Parts: sequence; structure tokens; C-alpha cells
Amino acid sequence: MESVPARPDFDLFARVSHSRTADEIVRQIELLLLEGILRDGDRLPGERELSQRLDVSRPILRAALKELEARGLLVSQHGGGTYVTDIIGQVFSRPVVELIARHQRATTDYLEYRRALEGITAELAAQRATDYDRKMLDGILQDMRRAHASGRFEDELAADVDLHNAIGEAAHNIILLHTLRSCYRLLEQGIFFHRHLVFASEDARLQLLSQHEAICAAIVGGHPAAAKAAAQAHIDHISGAIREAERTGEWQRISQLRMQQRNASVKSE
Repeated sequence: MESVPARPDFDLFARVSHSRTADEIVRQIELLLLEGILRDGDRLPGERELSQRLDVSRPILRAALKELEARGLLVSQHGGGTYVTDIIGQVFSRPVVELIARHQRATTDYLEYRRALEGITAELAAQRATDYDRKMLDGILQDMRRAHASGRFEDELAADVDLHNAIGEAAHNIILLHTLRSCYRLLEQGIFFHRHLVFASEDARLQLLSQHEAICAAIVGGHPAAAKAAAQAHIDHISGAIREAERTGEWQRISQLRMQQRNASVKSE
């Protein structure tokens, strides 16, 4: 699990002003969660350090943390600290996830939904990305290029999700941010399709890298229309790759049945 840095360039946990109540602390931490700054599994600083950074008494801090735990946003581990809970995984309930996984039509609907969502997100990112956002995108893209060049397939897959999450953050829309994160969580779990199908060959991996580069170039360059078009073209490519994989798989199944039937016929002669 990740730990929140003790002393970043600017402190996540600002001093609580005025009345210094537990409600103010609850609101501050809720906003850090809502904005996606604190993520699932992040560990909060220890009680003593956090109370000093917030400039509140430890009893007030304990009351705030207890309230956040009651709301299901934080969880305390005995002797192990306080962590952000898995709030993303709760966007889709388990029964809904299992229902989606059992029906193939959901894959088509998921890609259609993502096409619209990714287009809007990239468009907003091109309009709103800060210098920090652009540096983040560039850094992840460099990681993706290195993983591609060295053939580290799993690292390339991980960078793919990281990049899309960073684009979501650069759009500065909290509803889009959390919706996208929940979508990527399901994708990583293989609910809709196995991402390995999309990265089936060196040529396919190169095409995907070029598409990610095009999306980032449009965002960093501040071109909303181009960013939206590049993002949607990327999803169109994935849709085509999935259809081709499914069709190839069906042809393989038919060929196998024909071979079995032919072998059975030969044995009966």
C-alpha cells in the first residue's frame, strides 16, 4: 500500500482555520478523496504528525477520522495506520459486475460508453491541463515507450491504464475522474475482455503506442478537437481489434469442429 508523503512541496493537509472542528477536517479529507488526490490504499500520516500538520488537537482529529471511517472512506488497521478504502470498486456493485461479466453484449456497450467518455475527457484535458498535468502525461508516456522498446509487456499494459487515468485527472472533472477509474478497474480485472487480445502482436502494440502519443500531443498542445478525435479513434481501434479476435476465435472453433468431424468419419470407415 502506498503512503502519503510526509512533506511534499506543498502540504496536502492544510492547517484548519477558525474553530478547528472535526467537521472541517472531515471536509478537507473528503475533498482530497473527491479530487482523486488521495487514492485507494494510500496511508495517512500518523496521528501525531497529522494533528500537527492540521494544527488541531488529537481528540478532534480522532473524532474526524472516526467519522470518515463510519462513512466507509477510511479504514484503520490495528497497529498499522489508517488507509483510504477501496471506494472505486464500489461504483459498480458486485452483483452488477458479475452480471456484466456473463453477457457478451456488455463489451460492445462498454466500448461505446468509453468512446464517448474518453472523447469528452481528452477534449477537457486539452482545455484544462496544467503544467503539472502535462509533465505527468509526458512522464507516463516515456515509461510506456521504454516498456515497449524493452518488450516489458505487463509494464506497457500498466502504463496504458496510468496514462488514461492521468488524462482523466487533467480534465479536472471529478465525476469523469471517478467514473473512468471504475471503468479501468473493471478492465484490469478482465470483466469485459482480456487486454492481451488488443496487444496481440508487435504491430498492434506499435499502433497503440502511436495512438497514445497522438492523444497526448493534442492535449499538451492544447487542441481540444484533435484530442477528442484521437481518443475516439483509439477506442475505435480497440473495438476493431476485439471484433477481429472474436471472429478469429470463432473461425478456430469451427475449424476444430470440422477436424473432429473429419477424424471421426475416417475412423468409422
